[in-house]
Amino acid sequence: MGGWGTFCHENHGQLARGLTDRYQVVVFDYRGIRDSDDDLSVPSTMELHAGDAIGLLDHLGLRAVHLVGLVGMGACVCQEIAIRRPDLARSMLNMGAWCEVDDFLRDQLEMFRWIHRDLGFWRFQEAVTLLSFDADFYNANKSRLLGPEGGWKELNGRYPAHARLVDACVGFESKHRLKDIRCPSLIIHAGKDVVTAPRNTRPIEQGIPGAQGVLWEDVAHVVAGKEQKIRFANTLFDWLGSN
Repeated sequence: MGGWGTFCHENHGQLARGLTDRYQVVVFDYRGIRDSDDDLSVPSTMELHAGDAIGLLDHLGLRAVHLVGLVGMGACVCQEIAIRRPDLARSMLNMGAWCEVDDFLRDQLEMFRWIHRDLGFWRFQEAVTLLSFDADFYNANKSRLLGPEGGWKELNGRYPAHARLVDACVGFESKHRLKDIRCPSLIIHAGKDVVTAPRNTRPIEQGIPGAQGVLWEDVAHVVAGKEQKIRFANTLFDWLGSN
């Protein structure tokens, strides 16, 4: 699970290289994104999205799965699943996450909301891209990061869906429930992340009994570039293989 987007459809290439060769991988669209409908009368919460994921796993008859959440709300959904349904959680990897929303994170999330609402998708895409990648990667890849096939393209023309994802994010809190997570947990702290910085991710490691943490000083909100992607894939496979 990622952030405000999907690994489904033509986005499988964003998964760690080799993951689908080694493991059965389940990906899905969040409510309101691509092929997933949404009931606007139901308040959007992280619990709601976790319930969707739980329902999917139950429908597929799966138990004891590795929960991998990256770059935002997907990691928070993983926490909710591990808390609510420990039978489903074999292990959990969190990156780009939080367990409570401080004023700085809340105002950033709300900023993305009003930029999309008041200035349109393209300004939102530019703003979120600028805050998600480091300068060197942005400068070298700007033409493919922005535009119709660029990042967060699933939100283009779907402001209501985006606003509801923001609702789930700003309303999320798990800090006082993390003690209930019993599966092996790995928390990756991204040193250059200005959205979900180590100040947001360290309390997750501290709150989960026996959790492991690793600090990547040179990584921003999104793992980007060949070296970083190889490092992430190796870390992920080592983690999955040991659990």
